[in-house]
Amino acid sequence: MTGKLDQKTAIITGSGGGIGKEIAFSYAREGAKIVIADFAEEAMNTTVQELREAGFEALGVKVNVADKQEVEAMVDKAAEAFGRVDILVNNAGVGDNMKAAANVEDVTWDKVMDINLNGVMYTIRKILPHFQENGGGVIVNMASITGLTGGRGGLAYTTVKHAVVGMTKNVASHYGPENIRCNAIAPAQVQTGFSASMDNVDSFGMEAATRGVNLMPKAGTVEDIANIALFFASEDSAYINGVALAADAGWSAY
Repeated sequence: MTGKLDQKTAIITGSGGGIGKEIAFSYAREGAKIVIADFAEEAMNTTVQELREAGFEALGVKVNVADKQEVEAMVDKAAEAFGRVDILVNNAGVGDNMKAAANVEDVTWDKVMDINLNGVMYTIRKILPHFQENGGGVIVNMASITGLTGGRGGLAYTTVKHAVVGMTKNVASHYGPENIRCNAIAPAQVQTGFSASMDNVDSFGMEAATRGVNLMPKAGTVEDIANIALFFASEDSAYINGVALAADAGWSAY
């Protein structure tokens, strides 16, 4: 039985755990060869091993997406190992500890921009010529509901995710005629360790950003987000390009 991603190769950044890991397994079950790209080497190696033990083809590449040379090496290693790359998922990211505008420190701002914005640009810039040579490809960016709304996160995270949405639309518009699609997923609260790992949280920013959380029907799961990522990567969404899809159980529709 042929899978939806049969013979495709996918690079997924930040896929040692959480949403990225779930996306990796969902793609692998549909026939894709997987590149687990993560800064956390131990988690990366564990996930690669789990994929291989399940009978899937997987490669681990340690990468800091804020370093353009490491990003370029990541794509080159993937192409060398599997012959080509067909799908890029920009999932790697960090939070901003809910720092409101008056309280955000330079170090937090710079880190969020380096990883969540520059990292996405570096991967896209590197992969596009490869996709052009191959006659097409798919990019799935991980945005956030903060990229579609205003008050549901800290300043840096909200700003950077708006930028990722803009980047998504720009790439889709410019490269769509070359059979290259670029879409974004904009999740609200998802059950991972992401928020639990935040320290030095800004109490004002947190209170302001979460004052409407009681209107969210339910939190999402990593499976919910992986299902959307699979849809965007497959031909099921062949007519969709440049979309940032809210995944929030209708929260932002209120």
